[in-house]
Amino acid sequence: MSTSNPCLTCGACCAHFRVSFFWGECQSAGGTVPDDQVVLITPHRVAMRGTESKPVRCNALLGEVGEGVRCTLYEQRSSPCREFDASWVNGEHNPRCDDARRAHGLPPLEPPLQPEVSPERVA
Repeated sequence: MSTSNPCLTCGACCAHFRVSFFWGECQSAGGTVPDDQVVLITPHRVAMRGTESKPVRCNALLGEVGEGVRCTLYEQRSSPCREFDASWVNGEHNPRCDDARRAHGLPPLEPPLQPEVSPERVA
């Protein structure tokens, strides 16, 4: 992950949403998520510890939301974590990112400024 990634100073999603997924992602089933980092939600779904009830804060989140954070399980994280992108990281707005940031008193991320292209360079 790039040091310019806004997630490294945020962590709001890890302290706002329940992170639930198919139990097959756990190590005992051949996946990568450590078994001791999840709790059973249904017979086929688990959630990251700390996200199963309010107030939410994933046990794998290290640091202070909005200041500086990191995931202690980054290489072993679940699919919902792998698939969640901060707004504008891939050029797309993510309203759920805005929701999590707002819940922690953080402003939404702004889209990157587009460089002006002069008409001569387009032709």
